[in-house]
Amino acid sequence: MGKLGVGIAVGCAVASCAIAAILVGRRVRSKRKWNRVVGVLREVEEGCETSVGRLRQVVDAMAVEMHAGLASEGGSKLKMLLTFVDALPDGSEKGTYYALDLGGTNFRVLRVHLGGISHGIVEQTVDRQPIPQNLMTGRSEELFDFIASSLKKFVESEGEDSDFTAGKSRELGFTFSFPVKQTSVSSGILIKWTKGFSIRDMVGKDVSECLQIAMAKIGLDMRVAALINDSVGTLAVGHYHDPDTVAAIIIGTGTNACYVERTDAIIKSQGLLTSSGGMVINMEWGNFWSSHLPRTSYDIELDAESPNPNDQGFEKMISGMYLGDIVRRVILKMLEEADLLEPASTKLTMPFILRTPMMAAMHEDESPNLREVSRIFEDVLEIPDVPLKFRRLVVKVCDTVTRRAARLAAAGIVGILKKIGRDGSGGVTGGKVRGNESNMKRTVITIEGGLYTSYGVFKEYLHEAVAEILGEDVAPYVILKVSEDGSGIGAALVAASHSQENSVNI
Repeated sequence: MGKLGVGIAVGCAVASCAIAAILVGRRVRSKRKWNRVVGVLREVEEGCETSVGRLRQVVDAMAVEMHAGLASEGGSKLKMLLTFVDALPDGSEKGTYYALDLGGTNFRVLRVHLGGISHGIVEQTVDRQPIPQNLMTGRSEELFDFIASSLKKFVESEGEDSDFTAGKSRELGFTFSFPVKQTSVSSGILIKWTKGFSIRDMVGKDVSECLQIAMAKIGLDMRVAALINDSVGTLAVGHYHDPDTVAAIIIGTGTNACYVERTDAIIKSQGLLTSSGGMVINMEWGNFWSSHLPRTSYDIELDAESPNPNDQGFEKMISGMYLGDIVRRVILKMLEEADLLEPASTKLTMPFILRTPMMAAMHEDESPNLREVSRIFEDVLEIPDVPLKFRRLVVKVCDTVTRRAARLAAAGIVGILKKIGRDGSGGVTGGKVRGNESNMKRTVITIEGGLYTSYGVFKEYLHEAVAEILGEDVAPYVILKVSEDGSGIGAALVAASHSQENSVNI
């Protein structure tokens, strides 16, 4: 071979080595990027860890905060509000009762006919109406005049009823889903408006009194027998169908809980007397906080950028309003860390663009190629052609965030059981478990809200965690039941249990 041939051969070898080096370098860099993506997932998984040991710490913290909130006003992040509901329906109620559900841009009116133990809920009629925008920011008198007028039309559309022919007042349960300081079972002072309402002259006024005045002006003979929120209504529905129901949980867009407490345990209201010896307490548990809660950097960022930083900490980790956005933040971090997908979608930087129902759809996608994950990325986030291996990681992120939420909600539930002595550790209303001998009482928790009722994996994780925390000796005594329409039927049932005709104790 001549010098020229040797030179060409050497040149080719050098070029081949250079190309090989470039390709290897790209593979190494690609692998490093992918490792960083996987590292983000691993970090989230570690940060969201909810071992049974940690959950039991949350249980203890919840019970302690409940005690503190009952001891003094402002003594705990949990408000532990008195509802003055000292009687819950048990199925024996008879008669016709009305319900008004006001909690957003629409309101509902219901008429429920109760037939007692043998017949239950015989009939119910519902009417839904939008609230004109101008009434949401006008004067309180205008809003309640409109509601009272709608109530009167609803009553008149039903025709005459034998229940009211003897001059008997119609009785109404009023679900008012805004912050209220309850002053009796049928009255409460509005603290502030939310959900787009801004009626300044209403703040500080008695909600029921405003409605009562409006009804009297148009000759509608109806008495507000109960003013409640949706968690109390959910408890009422549960207790109506099953007298062993002791607590109600709302797990939907937001979250809350209420339960039956012994009157003598409500230390901040010494001297409070009820005929039943008990009262429903509205916990406002969305504001619960403990150092034992597994908080990540994504939770901290979400909280800091929210309209209510350092508030509703528990709600921001377990409710439907926030889970999708936590997942969005993790996905965004993965893309930023690895530059995996180009061009990066500007939609992914928009808070709450990935709603929790979309997250649930991705999580529950069982197709081989994860078609639903791909569709949501393309249609909602405007990121096409997402690699399958990345889609698989996204499903794992959804699983991690959902599992943490469900298991923390379960710990909250067991925290309530611990406070009232129904967790197997002993207490005034419960019993201890020793070996195979048990004097545990059957305990029912009723749950309402789309996150629980419509998201199968969430529900499964919650049930699993409750059983793990309680242990195999106690878990069979605790039953979780789905409830429906606590804000509607529940309000009518509370009106029935506090009516002038019925006297049903907790």
